[in-house]
Amino acid sequence: MTDSAAIGLGDGTRAVRAGLPEPVKHEPTLPGPVFAAHFHLPGDPTGGYAYARDENPTWTHLERAIGELEAPGSAVTGDDVETLVFASGMAAISAVLFSQLRAGDTVVLPDDGYQVLPLVREQLTAYGIEVRTAPTAGDAQLDALDGAKLLWLETPSNPGLDVCDVRRLSDAARARGALVAVDNTLATPLGQRPLELGADFAVASGTKMLTGHGDLLLGYVACRDADLAASVRRWRKIVGAIPGPMEAWLAHRSLATLQLRADRQNANALALAEALRDRSEVAGLRYPGLPDDPSYTVASRQMRRFGCVVSFTLPTRARAERFLEALRLVDDATSFGGVRSTAERRGRWGGDDVPEGFIRFSAGAEDPDDLVADVLRALDESAG
Repeated sequence: MTDSAAIGLGDGTRAVRAGLPEPVKHEPTLPGPVFAAHFHLPGDPTGGYAYARDENPTWTHLERAIGELEAPGSAVTGDDVETLVFASGMAAISAVLFSQLRAGDTVVLPDDGYQVLPLVREQLTAYGIEVRTAPTAGDAQLDALDGAKLLWLETPSNPGLDVCDVRRLSDAARARGALVAVDNTLATPLGQRPLELGADFAVASGTKMLTGHGDLLLGYVACRDADLAASVRRWRKIVGAIPGPMEAWLAHRSLATLQLRADRQNANALALAEALRDRSEVAGLRYPGLPDDPSYTVASRQMRRFGCVVSFTLPTRARAERFLEALRLVDDATSFGGVRSTAERRGRWGGDDVPEGFIRFSAGAEDPDDLVADVLRALDESAG
């Protein structure tokens, strides 16, 4: 499917067709994974596939697919975007940061983002890069932009679910000569398109909702500028943080159900959030799709789906642990975005500034009545 053909199509149509090659008689619609370290290459290299650390046909199909989902609109299309896949979300994040920043540069990070970002901050500082941080909420990173080379946004933030105005921040950064990267993991391309909102990079962990089955690690970077993409590609070559062909093929196969999964999981998250509103033991309930959520106004302007994650706090660590133990349809796991609901007491890792009873809940694709009933029952049982 060409990018021009994709414009105007619905999310489900684009998801099931994204990145597929032109049909060939007697060949599969989605070719199988190509397992090869090298390719037949007589004479001088003149393009095409040569060595599998640099390119692989299975990656190519997946990269085209993600590009079509991240940038299908008329203003920015997949033709304008280069997408690169990586071995994990952190490999993709690191590729942008470390390919763009040099000693003496300044980067602005969220202080409430993914829990590995503090480790990234330490490494950036060790390389002589100034790191400034500010909260996601209220577009607070605006105040730290002067003189920055790169602005890193994570919206909605993980795990607090605050939202910032990507277009406003991108415009402000561009006026100051700074690049903008947006971690789009929680929203996915069907929830939010950072490139259309002015960002230079859309970065995500494909481990989560993009692929949705909790069975592979993957990351990607989608970029609007060919020179910037080339620098990220060079970093991938140097570091070798590449996905295996099987992971890439599984990811592409999973994209076909992205819209189906996203719609069910988003609906389940909203139903769960609405049910939790009435529980006296639940504090700090956050879901960007709730009309009374602090992030709703900004989120509703730039997001088409609000994600599958709900966060809330129970009174104590012990209460949170009893709640998790009482759940029957929900796995106690640290990832999110899968078709099977997961939840965890986020404070157990020590990397997030959250209360001891803070729960990050990822709604899966179960029947909504069953999922809500299980959660409410577990809350009741955990009270004793």
